[in-house]
Amino acid sequence: MGLFDWAGGQFIDVIEWLDDSNDTMVYRFERHNNEIKYGAKLIVRESQVAVFINEGVVADILSPGTYELETKNMPILTSLKHWSHGFNSPFKAEVYFINTKRFTDLKWGTKNPIMIRDPEFSMVRLRAFGTYEIRVQDPKLFLQEIVGTDGHFTTSEIDAQLTNLIVSKLPPVLGASDIPALDLAANYEMFGKFITEKISPYFDEYGIELTKILIENISLPAEVEKALDRRTSREITGDLNANMQYQAAEALGKDGGGSMSEMAGLGAGMAMAGQMANMMGGMNSAQSHNQPAPAAAPAAPPPLPSNEELYFVAVGKKAQGPYGSDRLKAMILDQTLKRDTLIWREGMGEWEKASKHLADLFGSVPPAL
Repeated sequence: MGLFDWAGGQFIDVIEWLDDSNDTMVYRFERHNNEIKYGAKLIVRESQVAVFINEGVVADILSPGTYELETKNMPILTSLKHWSHGFNSPFKAEVYFINTKRFTDLKWGTKNPIMIRDPEFSMVRLRAFGTYEIRVQDPKLFLQEIVGTDGHFTTSEIDAQLTNLIVSKLPPVLGASDIPALDLAANYEMFGKFITEKISPYFDEYGIELTKILIENISLPAEVEKALDRRTSREITGDLNANMQYQAAEALGKDGGGSMSEMAGLGAGMAMAGQMANMMGGMNSAQSHNQPAPAAAPAAPPPLPSNEELYFVAVGKKAQGPYGSDRLKAMILDQTLKRDTLIWREGMGEWEKASKHLADLFGSVPPAL
């Protein structure tokens, strides 16, 4: 090595860091025992902070900009080095670049189901997962509490700890929300903000800001989901007699009327369906009174005529309905029906505001949470 090569490696004139990764949070400027020349250029780019470490102690912290390393730019280091009367010689100091940008798409998820009380299911186990976003807000605290002397610190080194922090704080937050499990999907955005507010103070202890938590899914156990699917299928089927009549009509229409044997078979099937429906109704009634089920029960009579006033509701410039009081209350709850929404019923000359005719309904429905 020549004299000029040694001199070029001995003193560092430009200190900078170009980040070509998406996960590096801290980078220590490598110098291999080289000294920093007094008056050298320091370049700190946007979304970066430069931290000087002198003999293991955090000294000056410089924000984005271009600096000539002199006493006026490094007051703490000047005091530690006793440069108050001027200094021109090289000096040794560790330089850490802190990445202050927002780190996104960090994954979190529950390893085991969370047991909570539910207004509809009494008790239920839930799993949840999603993503979160963080950034360094206190470089000094972050170095002291998390990074230490690590010269290349990435999100993978703290991701597990932050995920455990989120999951450990999630059950009390989830339990305190009082939102039914079936309504959580409609409140993911609101619930994500609620969790962020409750958990972010714990991130502050590390010098990190929790900027956002996104919920991708909150799911029920597989057995409960299967039970819900069976219930959904039963609700879609509706009246058993009507369903069998529809299937019979579909079968007859395929061959232009079908053969006599097919028609006889369909008639027997419809009769059997009617008997099964009657038997199931009788069994349910007998079980509710702890009595043996009768062999057969008569068909249920049609519903009694109702004197309830039915209203049409103007939604998006279209008339929907007519609806009774139960449906109108539900529309008030989900804010589809408001006091200034136009309604109409038979006997009214024109559309009028709901508050004029449905004041009692508005008064009986609680305000939205």
